[in-house]
Amino acid sequence: MMLTEQTAVPTAALPLQEFKDHLRLGTGFADDGVQDVLAQGYLRAAITAIEGRIGKALIERDFLLTLPDWRDDACQALPVAPVSAIGSVVLRDAAGAATVVAPGAYRLRRDMHRPKLAGAGGALPPVPTDGSIEILFTAGFGPAWADVPGDLAQAVFLLAAGFHEHRHAVESTATLPYGVLALIERWRTVRVLGGGEA
Repeated sequence: MMLTEQTAVPTAALPLQEFKDHLRLGTGFADDGVQDVLAQGYLRAAITAIEGRIGKALIERDFLLTLPDWRDDACQALPVAPVSAIGSVVLRDAAGAATVVAPGAYRLRRDMHRPKLAGAGGALPPVPTDGSIEILFTAGFGPAWADVPGDLAQAVFLLAAGFHEHRHAVESTATLPYGVLALIERWRTVRVLGGGEA
């Protein structure tokens, strides 16, 4: 399985001014542009860390999932949530030739934690021998920062502020701060049964 982010979080969607207000950064200095670039970097890093921990895309964007075969003939779990749309499903044969699957052959099973691509008639289309599957989908709470749930937005600000505060620190820690962990806990995807139905 390989998941590729097709589009990045747009700079316009980043809550730059709100984050600067959170940090209480002064204004009117000659290096305001430098502070903006640094603040954007901290926000992007915090968003990436939190998304990786909870398996959710905060800001809506496109992803491409490449698989060697279906995990289950009836449905395929998608690794990022919430999914709002399936853009396309493409089957490739061993030589790389592509066959686009008709949209009527599959449907999206929406779920806040484990969305799935399901076969419309009960089964997903068969994958060619030694072939692969490419699923293009859109995931995220919405296109704007205002669409992100409040606790997750606060977690991003806390983590990004920590990156800003400790920007010159040499040592690193492998865990997120307790306050951030507490805010994101209810959003984590719990995997059970060895991933059976997941």
